[in-house]
Amino acid sequence: MRELSEYINNDFKPFSSQETVAEIQDFFADSTFSHFPVLDHGVYLGSISSVDAETFETEKSIADYRYALEGFFVRNAMVWLDVLEVFARNNANLVPILDEANKYVGYYEITDVIKFLNETPFLKETGGIIVVEKSINDYSMSQIAQIVESNNGKLLGLFVSEANAEKVQVTVKITLGGMNEIIQTFRRYNYDIISEHHEDNYLNNLKERSEYLDKYLNM
Repeated sequence: MRELSEYINNDFKPFSSQETVAEIQDFFADSTFSHFPVLDHGVYLGSISSVDAETFETEKSIADYRYALEGFFVRNAMVWLDVLEVFARNNANLVPILDEANKYVGYYEITDVIKFLNETPFLKETGGIIVVEKSINDYSMSQIAQIVESNNGKLLGLFVSEANAEKVQVTVKITLGGMNEIIQTFRRYNYDIISEHHEDNYLNNLKERSEYLDKYLNM
């Protein structure tokens, strides 16, 4: 599998703070970028938003709107999950990359990060998804992993997919096999099963009994 750093992009050079707003507007008109980095003599100042650029006076330079630049960036050694968080937090489809000395090295595009994610075992490997829910004070990642592995399942990944002040939902991906046993074990440990499963005998039995009751009441 490729490293995320292999997706560092330099197809377009960053803006200079001395470039005019008109030049920036032309650039954004021909691209789909939400933001683009701005440098001042090689020093990263921040990223200019395509939405903001539309409102600026065309004859002025970026330096005149330095206050409007957004300072987000990622490090070239950051893991993909942290990189994805920066994309999401800033509503951006491009994020600049700096090294440990704060030197600009390029940018990531969201489409490339998605390509990278598609190559991770969590998404690429064949498996089953179970979404479980429990009180936020009672759930345990180690217990979830133990439930899967004690039923001869192998974890491909798990993460908190939803949470509030009371409950948390955890999405679990496992290799196929023993799904029903894993589901029933989760229930014994008081986890609610949020996802639907054809092999869930408990739900199937409830459905069959409900259908029988409907027929009985309609006789």
